[in-house]
Amino acid sequence: MKLVAVTACPTGIAHTYMAAEQLEKTAKKRGHTIKVETQGSMGIENELSQEEIDAADVAIFAVGIPVRNGERFAKIKIVEMSVQDAIKNPDSVFSKLG
Repeated sequence: MKLVAVTACPTGIAHTYMAAEQLEKTAKKRGHTIKVETQGSMGIENELSQEEIDAADVAIFAVGIPVRNGERFAKIKIVEMSVQDAIKNPDSVFSKLG
């Protein structure tokens, strides 16, 4: 499965990046490809292009705040969970992808 993801927490520091790392590790372990955009205190990093979003099967939002420029994901299935879920139990995130 081809995935894209956005991680963002209210302070935009450690948890944003920890969630991104866990999603990347778990996707690889399960044989998926993933690109993760982080929206943190440094702004948007590793920004997803519209082409990458449109080519993906599912978008994962591991967030504690609204996704910036969220309208980019209007045409794709979104699975949303907390940043903490992505960090502590990333396998449960992937079980929701269907």
